[in-house]
Amino acid sequence: MRGLITICARGGSKGIPGKNIRSLAGKPLIYYTIRTAEEFKKLKDVDIYLSTDSDEIKETVIKYSTIVQTDYTRPNRLATDESGKMDAIIDVKEFAEQKYNVKYDYVMDLDVTAPLRNVEDLLNAYNLLFTNPEALDIFSVSPCHRNPYFNMVEQKENSDFYTLCKQGNFLTRQSSPKVFDMNASFYIYKSSFFTKGFKTAITDKSLIYEVPHLCFDLDNPIDFEFMEFLFLNRKLDFEMIF
Repeated sequence: MRGLITICARGGSKGIPGKNIRSLAGKPLIYYTIRTAEEFKKLKDVDIYLSTDSDEIKETVIKYSTIVQTDYTRPNRLATDESGKMDAIIDVKEFAEQKYNVKYDYVMDLDVTAPLRNVEDLLNAYNLLFTNPEALDIFSVSPCHRNPYFNMVEQKENSDFYTLCKQGNFLTRQSSPKVFDMNASFYIYKSSFFTKGFKTAITDKSLIYEVPHLCFDLDNPIDFEFMEFLFLNRKLDFEMIF
């Protein structure tokens, strides 16, 4: 099978300006995703494509990789705060398929802002997806710290009062249905996923891969400081390429 790895990294970011190429433990953040993608390519037949609207990000990727393809430029309409990521993935997928005259069997999207992953994670998730003929996609998750059946609330419709997000007679968190946080690290989509017009990764035929180690994405500037501390002090609970 032939696959496509997408590395989506638009230039604009309000939460953490310039986050995709901001230095993390001496390397730009995107470096860690590049390295993992290149390691996966050693094991599987994949093309690796950058999707960005930023020349600066392109130049950074070219500096650190001769394998990641940078000849695609994300159009402005897909590079706004309101743009959905799925549309961006589809656009670069169609570009690469036309360039190589191929139809990819799957697309693996690696999120730059959630670099705590390794090739073993990707291979395990890949195998889970392709041993289930009904599944359309798989995405990475982590154990959650809150549970909507037990200790998460939402406002009632047309009311000043609040109630549990999901109803059920559960007296402890342990007895509540198991739920997960989507940690945004990676997603793998079968080709059949794209024929059904989904706009998000969540479908009625989605699988999850529970990452067996620390994994989170960078949403706030303090997250960078925390992750950098883990990198520099070798506090990660798994092997990762530096």
